[in-house]
Amino acid sequence: MTSIQERAAAMARAAEQPAGAPGPAAPASPSPPAAEALPDIDIEVPEGGPAQVPVHVAWANVMGQVRAVTKEDKVTEGPARFAYRGVDRALNVFGPVCRAHGVLVLPHRVEASYRDTKTSTGKPTRECTVLVTYRIYGPMGDHLETQAAGESLDTGDKGSAKAQAVALRTLLFHAGLVPTQDPDPDSHNIERGEAVVRSAASYVEEICNPRTSVQRLLQIKYELTQTGQMGALVTNETGDDEQVGAMVNRIGKERSSNG
Repeated sequence: MTSIQERAAAMARAAEQPAGAPGPAAPASPSPPAAEALPDIDIEVPEGGPAQVPVHVAWANVMGQVRAVTKEDKVTEGPARFAYRGVDRALNVFGPVCRAHGVLVLPHRVEASYRDTKTSTGKPTRECTVLVTYRIYGPMGDHLETQAAGESLDTGDKGSAKAQAVALRTLLFHAGLVPTQDPDPDSHNIERGEAVVRSAASYVEEICNPRTSVQRLLQIKYELTQTGQMGALVTNETGDDEQVGAMVNRIGKERSSNG
């Protein structure tokens, strides 16, 4: 703690300083560390173009060249500290090899669902889960079809993009059988607060919506089962009382039978 004499001397020095003269320079805030550039990976394309082989052979050739991807990305926000392999690192490794073998990895269908939740500090967030159907095309035009899921929490409008990026990363690492020692978490760690249980009545409009997919209806059934609400009475699409579990089963069967 400064003495009265020291504070008086400081005030005197400030009074003697000419008007407009710059004061003592504020300490510079530390600059954030620059993002590490990903290494350039150059895979030579065979003369005359990729070998004209079936897609499963072309993908096996890709797997033969992508043997490992190191965990060089790090989480530095929040209490958690861990290394992971991000989607950019996956694309940086798989992209050149896929191009060399004439392989395309394209999203064919995206099924997304959303719910509102909160962080452990009470900040509102939006959870997005996606199931993405991908088609892996070979140089001869034939394709394999596979799926990958992704999940994200976001406080803005980037949740869908984040979830799809996670799904793509998962597809490349899992379909490519790239070894890993730990699960690959997201680069940004958000601590979840206590989840708010959604009421059975709040599902009715989504269940009745003809655009709701059969996969989403199965997910709704799972959510209702987990919260013990399958027997809850709701008002169905005809205005009658019906157990929400029976309602989601009935509509799910109708849509499955209609293709």
